[in-house]
Amino acid sequence: MITRKQLITLIVLTLMWGINWPMMKFSLRELSPMYFRALTMTVGAIFLYTWYRAQGLRMLPRGAEWRSVLAIGAPNMLGWHTMSILGVKELASGRAAILGFTMPIWTVLISVLFLGEKLTRRVAVAAVAVAIAIALLTSSEFTALSGRPLGIVWMEIAAVCWAIGTLLMRRATLTLPVETLTIWTMILASACLWLIALASEPWPSWQFTGPMWASLAYGAFINYGFAQTLWAGLARHLPPSTSAMSIMAIPLIGALSATVIVGEWPHWQDYVAIVFVMLAIAAVLLPPRSRKIPA
Repeated sequence: MITRKQLITLIVLTLMWGINWPMMKFSLRELSPMYFRALTMTVGAIFLYTWYRAQGLRMLPRGAEWRSVLAIGAPNMLGWHTMSILGVKELASGRAAILGFTMPIWTVLISVLFLGEKLTRRVAVAAVAVAIAIALLTSSEFTALSGRPLGIVWMEIAAVCWAIGTLLMRRATLTLPVETLTIWTMILASACLWLIALASEPWPSWQFTGPMWASLAYGAFINYGFAQTLWAGLARHLPPSTSAMSIMAIPLIGALSATVIVGEWPHWQDYVAIVFVMLAIAAVLLPPRSRKIPA
């Protein structure tokens, strides 16, 4: 049973992550994508390191634990955050959020295709629902004068990267705290992002408007900072159905808040795609109803 405090925390967390999508789009008006990711992730990692060290958590991986950091961090942190920011650059932020949150479905499909898990009716429904959602958004991107269908490719690669990282984490035998794992994947990923940015993008002027600095602070301290600490406290105790409902709400909040933050108005395809993505996430994450045994 979820408590009132947990429910309020979950609502706040869902709002934080949903609003983050148009905030990223806003930031890309003045800063290139790789430098944006490198800067916000670095500051967020420093914030989390300081926070958890003050809590007395073990902060340094040992020996073979570094292999887990590298194996999980490569797809789950570097892959997801690199590809998703490229997708946000090309697409409307709400649309990018919808596509990005197909990641739970990819997790299940990869398990079925490569790890020998059983193909259930729920998985089949989820696959069809996601295919319909992607087809709706793809058709809109191809027909729009300013359409950028490549953004859809970036977002689906990002979702697959997240799914692979999730599966690696599930199968890993971790001996270090999950918070420490998260922080070090962020530290190493941000180092790679700085190198990618230096090699592929011009050096920024670092002279931004006030709203832009606020947007960067949101990305660093809210998305990578406070939201991570809230999720770490909730993840161990939330039932799967509650987590699923939160995940389903994030792209909806992203699409709706984009109208206020960056002036993006969703099309009918976006609303219908949200419904199909929610259906798919519910199919793979919500537990089935238990059948009553007749007396």
